[in-house]
Formats: sequence, C-alpha cells, structure tokens
Amino acid sequence: MDIYTVFLVLAVGAGFLMAFNLGANDVANSMASSVGSKAITVKQAVLIAGVLNFIGAVFLGAQVTKTISKGIINADMITDPRIMMVGMFAALLSAALWVLVATLTSLPVSSTHSIVGSILGFGIVAGGPEVVNWGSMGFVVLSWIISPLFGAAIAYFIFTHIRRFILYRKRIIEKAKFWAPFWIALTADLVLLSFFYKTPVGKNMNLHWSTALILTAIITVVVWVGFRILFNRTVPADADGPEAVEDMFRRLQVGTACYVAVSQGANDVANAIGPVAAIYMIAREQTFVASAEVPLWLLVIGGLGIAAGIALLGHKVMATVGEKITKLTNTRGFSVEFGAATTVLMASNMGMPVSSTHAAVGSIVGVGLARGFGAVDFRVLYRIVLYWVLTVPIAAITSIVIFQLLRWSFL
Repeated sequence: MDIYTVFLVLAVGAGFLMAFNLGANDVANSMASSVGSKAITVKQAVLIAGVLNFIGAVFLGAQVTKTISKGIINADMITDPRIMMVGMFAALLSAALWVLVATLTSLPVSSTHSIVGSILGFGIVAGGPEVVNWGSMGFVVLSWIISPLFGAAIAYFIFTHIRRFILYRKRIIEKAKFWAPFWIALTADLVLLSFFYKTPVGKNMNLHWSTALILTAIITVVVWVGFRILFNRTVPADADGPEAVEDMFRRLQVGTACYVAVSQGANDVANAIGPVAAIYMIAREQTFVASAEVPLWLLVIGGLGIAAGIALLGHKVMATVGEKITKLTNTRGFSVEFGAATTVLMASNMGMPVSSTHAAVGSIVGVGLARGFGAVDFRVLYRIVLYWVLTVPIAAITSIVIFQLLRWSFL
C-alpha cells in the first residue's frame, strides 16, 4: 500500500476512536441535567442520546464537516499534501487521546477545542506561526469566557423567573399552567431557529430571514396555545405543591434534552470526521481540497463511534456534570438545558467555535448560584476549569510530538 492508503486506513480508525471519546465525554452536555434531576435514568439517557446523536451525525452532520479542516490554519501555505495528511492524522490522534484521558478521569472537556489545539500544534511545526489564523484562535480563547458566562446568565435568569413567578406563589399550579407553556413556546422558538440557521436542511431551504421569523412566530404561538390547553386538561385541578410543578417540567426537560442530543451529533461529528474527510480527499486527489462533500460512510462511522462511546463510558462524565457540581431538580434542569442550547445557538451564529461543554457547565453553575454560593461545589468546578485551560496546549504539544515522529518515519 502507498502512503496515502496507509494513512487513510489509520485515519478512519483514529476517527472512530475520536468519535467514541466524543460520545463518552460530550453526552453529558445533552443528558447530564436530565439524569441529575431524575427525569430519566442513566440507561434511558444512554439509549436516547446514542440513537439521537447517531441520527444527528448521519443525517444532519454533512455540511458541518466541510469546514472543520480549515479555518484554524491556512492550508494553502502547506504545499506538500503528504504533510497535510500526516498532520491531520496527528491532530486527530492527539485530540482523541486527550478526550480519552479526560473521560477516564470523569471530567468534561471540549472536543471542539481539543481538535482546534491539535491542528494548531501541527500547523506551527509544518508551516510556522504565520500559517495559523490567530484571529480564529482569538475567537476560541474568547469562547472560553463567553460560553460559560452566557450559559450561566441565561440559566440563572430562567430559574430565578420560575422560582419567583411559579414556585414562590400561593396558587402554584395556576401559575405553572400559565408560565410553563410560555417556556415551552420559547424552547420551540429556539429549536426552530436552530433548524433554519444551523442545520444543512434548514439552510438549503434558503428562506429569507423575515420569512423564517414569521414561520417561527406562528409555530411558537401554536405551541403556546396547544400546551395551555393540554395542561388545563391533563393537570388535575386538585394538584398542588412544587412536586406537581416539577412533574410538568420533567416532560419538557426530556424534550429539550432530545433536541440538544440531535444538535450535538450534527455539530460534534465534525470533530471526529472532519480531519478524516480531509485525509480522504488528499488520498483520493493527492492534493488538499479545502471543501468537499463528506461520504455517507464516514458519517456512519462517526455516528456509530459516538453511539458506542455513549453506551460504554457515557455514564462517567454524566455523573460529574449532572450530580457533583450542584443538586438539580426538573425546573433547574430545564433552565440548564435552555441556557446551554441558547448559548450554543447565539455563539455559533457569531462565528465562534463554541463549546457545548462549556455552555452546559456554565448553565449548571448559574442555576446553582441562583440558590447561593454554597449550592455549588467549587472544588469540582476548579478541576473542570483546569482541564479546560489545559486542553489547547496539551492537545497542541501532543500533536506536535506525534506529527514529528510520523514525519521522521514516513516522509
């Protein structure tokens, strides 16, 4: 076999490993708060997240994976396609190893930032510092701050609102029947906007922004009216107390978690399959192509890897995020998921390589702080933030070492 075929086979294996680790670590972003609040069990979370991540990766992930192999470095400045191929493989293996280490220690890290750091590392060695798009790297660093702060602020506001206008009122069920449909409608609004602006299917509809907003507004109103009627008919008139309110939000929380899982599969499969797609194109064309359609079989491998990671190791990080930072109930869990999903949508539309991990953890901290500093375990939070800070430099250094060893061996 020639060098192109060898590295394509190796890259497919490394891509599956990266997808496996991504599923094991990032499942916490969509399901941890649902498990922590006892809305669903760990087994249910693993099954739901596995299926929905696979669907998101295979059917919605193609367009995202077109762009992950460029943006951090200027690939045109690396003229030898073999250097690019070996570098992408080194980046993929480096990122996979770091996410695996984090998963085995039960701590959530950003797979997006792992692959970004790895590409940065080999790029500096292969073409020098001028190859790196430092503006893009600046956005990455900025997102370390913006993602958790936005998530925390939104989740804090939502839970404070629920507590003030529902849980602390005398006619608690009456207030819940009024406000719960409002938050469900806003959730529908978020899902629709994500569909129109973030998924390949939505983008291909080519709707004018005004048309998309009108459609979203109409469907949002229909959802609000529908759930008002549903709650009035299904919630018993004699129901009372916070437990009844938590039960109403439990169903909503599971729905929000399912949306986050689909969207996670669609967006995060790029971290595993993007570099493989780049290597696939180099092996086929023997030149670097900046943008190309990703074969379906690569997306299937990515989806299967994510699902396998969720099934075998997903419970480790899920326990840390869902149970060890702060105590969650259904209303708190819903606030977390809404805050995280909103943050990812906003930051992605600003062009930032946002981390859903950072947004989810930030949202959990925000909900905890709504009950006071004593409600948050800052020792666990310190370890998580330390791993976040270490992600880019460790991934970059590991990528440099692997790249140099491979270059000396094969080129």
